[in-house]
Parts: sequence; structure tokens; C-alpha cells
Amino acid sequence: LHKCQNRKTVMPGILLGDVLPNFEAETTIGKIKFHEFLGNSWGILFSHPRDFTPVCTTELARAAKLHDEFKKRDVKMIALSIDSVEDHRKWSEDIMSFNQDKTCCPVPFPIIADDKRELSVLLGMLDPDERDKDGMPLTARCVFVVGPDKRLKLSILYPATTGRNFDEILRVIDSLQLTATKKVATPVDWQPGQEVMVIPSLSDEEANKLFPAGFTLKEVPSGKKYIRYTKP
Repeated sequence: LHKCQNRKTVMPGILLGDVLPNFEAETTIGKIKFHEFLGNSWGILFSHPRDFTPVCTTELARAAKLHDEFKKRDVKMIALSIDSVEDHRKWSEDIMSFNQDKTCCPVPFPIIADDKRELSVLLGMLDPDERDKDGMPLTARCVFVVGPDKRLKLSILYPATTGRNFDEILRVIDSLQLTATKKVATPVDWQPGQEVMVIPSLSDEEANKLFPAGFTLKEVPSGKKYIRYTKP
């Protein structure tokens, strides 16, 4: 369970497989309803402790640079920070400037204004150890990847002091989208195009029917035939 402030107050949160609430929020592109914003696409919601802070600026700049990569995967991006829409718009200039973007165009995805922390509490995003100058808890660096069914497919929680790796997030989305349609799993350090693993619940006979190219078996000392590789 997520807890806030002195850890005595239990915060609600979202677990893998849960449907994310269809919340309404003010954003840099106007008011949205989350489910309608996503439509039939995948989505990524990532939270930030505060506007005009150094790590958050580097993260949003990297996310903006990778916008086309997320779009290619049919993933709609939306960020959240605990300041106002007006602050978000001013901050956007710093973010794009960090990318050496001279056009002063806005960040290419909406940023939710959660200045009352209502959504951060609802989704279990507050960091109990990091506080602002008024002693209020900041949002942690949450990453929620949501499927077209509006269910949570991935949750990663970073503390406010550690920036995210968006290349890793893209890699994980590639894995999620592949394994959503095929009975495979991706091994350690997997990259798109590499071999994948046949899931344990499939018999060899079933695997041969599903994967015409067949599979290769890695021998292990136990003699158990459970490490099976195949082409994606």
C-alpha cells in the first residue's frame, strides 16, 4: 500500500490490471476526461514533483524528443505536475529550450494541473519523503502504462531524486504490446527483433503449432525443459 506524509494515512493506489478512473482534469490543452483522451490507444501517464525543477525539466525534455517514438507505437502521452496550467505553459518554454528548440513550440503532449494534489492522492503518487518548502509531500516520479482496455499494464515508481530512463520505458512498451498479442515472454535485456521465450503454460506440441519456425531448447542441469526460445 502507498502511504502519505507520516505514513499513518493509507493512500489509495492503482494495481496492475485495475481500470484507471475516468478522471476529469485541467491540462495545458484544456479540460480532459482520461478515457476519452486515450480513445482506443495505449497511454502513458507520468507524474512530476514540481514545475521549474531541474530533474523534471530534463525528463520532460527527453519525453518531448521521443514523442514521435511513442506516437509510432500508438501511445498517447500525458504528464502531471502539482502546479497550475499557467505555470505549466511557462515551464514548457524552458523544457523546449533545454532541447535547443528555437521555435518555442509547446510541449507536444498535455500536462495535467494537479495543484490541489487530488489526482496524486487518488492514484497513489505522493512521495512521503520529499516535501516542498511548506512541508507538503511532492509527487513521486510515477509511470503508468495503460492498455486500450484502460487497465494498468505497467507501473514504475521512482523517488523524486531519481530521473527516469525513457528509452527503457519504450523498451517495456514494446514488450507489453508484443506479449499482449502473442503467447511469449521477453527475457532479460530483450530488445525488439531479438528472440523471445515460449511461455511455460504452452506444451511443446502447442508451441510448435503456434510458432511454425519452431523453438530452441536451452539445456540446464536440472534437466527440466522450460527455457524455450523462438522468433517473435
